[in-house]
Amino acid sequence: MDPLFSHNRYLLKRQVLALTGKVRVYTPTGQLGLYSEQKMFKLREDIRVYADENKQRELLWIQARQIIDFSAAYDVVDQTSGMKVGALRRKGWSSIMRDTWEILNPLDQVIGIVQEDSAGRAFLRRFLLGSLLPQRYEVQMAERQAVARFEQRLNLFRYELEIDFALDPTGLDHRIGLAMGILLAIIEGKQQS
Repeated sequence: MDPLFSHNRYLLKRQVLALTGKVRVYTPTGQLGLYSEQKMFKLREDIRVYADENKQRELLWIQARQIIDFSAAYDVVDQTSGMKVGALRRKGWSSIMRDTWEILNPLDQVIGIVQEDSAGRAFLRRFLLGSLLPQRYEVQMAERQAVARFEQRLNLFRYELEIDFALDPTGLDHRIGLAMGILLAIIEGKQQS
C-alpha cells in the first residue's frame, strides 16, 4: 500500500468554484497528499484519486455501479495493484433523514457502517440550518466499535472535512476511509448547489 495512506489524520478540502468535484487531501504536516477529480460528462460517477495535481500517478478509482441508483454503490479500486479494496453503499431510505453508508469488503459483504451523528442534528441541517451546522460521521466496524470519525469544519466559503483514523488506526483500511471522505465531499457539493 502506498505510504500516502499511512497517516491517522487528514484534512480534506473541496474546491467550490469548479465544474467538477475537485478535492485535495492534506497530510498532518499540511502537505498535499491526494488530489481527486471527478470525470466530467459521465453517466456514472467516475472519481479518480491521484498522488498530486499533475495527475501522473493514479492511486484510487471510485466508480458507481449504476447510472441512477437510490442506494448507490461505489467500488473502490487500488490502481497500483489493480485490486478492488471494497465498496461503499448508500442506504437509500435511511439516508433521507440521516446519512448512512455501508462499508463492503471486496466480496461485497457488509463489514461496517458510516453514519451521520444524530437524526435530530441531521433534521436541523437539512431543513433549517444547512451548512451552518457542520456534519459529523462515525465509522463503526464489527460489534459497532467506532474506528474513525469525519467532522466537517464550519467554513462558509469551502467544504472542509477532518478525517480521523486515530480511534483505531488498523480498524479501517485508510483507502476506503479516504474514498468515503471524498464521496461525502462530492455528494454534499451536489446537494448544496
